[in-house]
Amino acid sequence: MEERPAVFLDRDGTITVERGHITAPDQLELIEGAGEAIDALRETGFLVVVVSNQSGVARGLMSEDDLDAVHRRLEDLLARRGASLDGAYYCPNYAGGTVERFTRDTSCRKPETGMIDAAVRDLGIDLATSFLVGDQASDIEAANRAGVAAILVRSGKGGFTSERAAELGLEVAHEAPDLAAAARWIVDETARGRGDVS
Repeated sequence: MEERPAVFLDRDGTITVERGHITAPDQLELIEGAGEAIDALRETGFLVVVVSNQSGVARGLMSEDDLDAVHRRLEDLLARRGASLDGAYYCPNYAGGTVERFTRDTSCRKPETGMIDAAVRDLGIDLATSFLVGDQASDIEAANRAGVAAILVRSGKGGFTSERAAELGLEVAHEAPDLAAAARWIVDETARGRGDVS
């Protein structure tokens, strides 16, 4: 399988409006321009892959079926804007959860790289030419650990993250107001530095 670059995306606060633990499909709302941004990234030749911590399952706030329903809603909302995903990985695990099955192995939970590692295995991703876009320090740290360029968006919880990332010594390649702006920067960087990735 030929390796391709990817843009890994956090979900809540990056693609969708931050509302705490989203446990039902009707709570999901795309951030303006997110669908178009994902479409533009895929048109440029990137795989677009969601990597999202969803501890609501471990906390007993929702079931795995609920999580699946929320994801189907995300895919539907994106499809209405002509966009789609190449993969989606969710970590339901959380050490402080109340559902025993989901409190044991947290190696998938950002800032760990389990979800990214799984996507690399499944999709044939070249990490050296990939990016991760998110709004929290755990996103930035996961990107740093995986060896992909980290982009911080100020949507969601991102307004508080820049200072926190600096305190932790995390490397941020770029800061953007939202996913639409982050995607434009990635496309421009690709055109300037690497040529067409497709």
